[in-house]
Amino acid sequence: MGLTQAAAHALLKALPVAVAEGLTAAEVRAAETRFGFVFNPDHKTFLMAGLPTGNGWPDWRTPRGSLADRLSAPIEGVLFDVEENGFWAPAWGDRPRTTGRAVDVARRNLAQVPLLVPVFKHRYAPALPKPGLPVFSVMQTDVIVYGADLGTYLRREFGPAEPGGSDGAGGADGTAEAVRVPFWSDLAS
Repeated sequence: MGLTQAAAHALLKALPVAVAEGLTAAEVRAAETRFGFVFNPDHKTFLMAGLPTGNGWPDWRTPRGSLADRLSAPIEGVLFDVEENGFWAPAWGDRPRTTGRAVDVARRNLAQVPLLVPVFKHRYAPALPKPGLPVFSVMQTDVIVYGADLGTYLRREFGPAEPGGSDGAGGADGTAEAVRVPFWSDLAS
């Protein structure tokens, strides 16, 4: 079951930041078109219920600017580790002998993985068309599942939306098994 509007409002109310009016359907479409992805259903529901503001929260109403950098950061971080730290995913086959060629092969492979969309600071939600997806903490190839779904992540990061309550999108205690997301879940395991 995906995140409901009521659960999204409760989660937003619990945040220790100002919350602006949620994105309209037209604003969601504009952001998706501008950046070339589609929000997952839970993330979209959350942003349409209210838009958290302040340091670390993406402002989906702004032009490209820093949002483009934040959207590219997970891939760029992996490429940095390919180039500087010898990272190589087994699914990519044998690593090429030269670093430049390895980066090219990695870039081609990474073009096929789900895009990660910023939720807060370096926490990301996959841009896939299904609810109940995990939120990842991403620093280069150091990837951690930070919540089995968006509601679990928000409770973990900012505290419970309701005392003892569940948001209707996964285990209230944060221990629910996360849905597998191609490539990113492999890095997290």
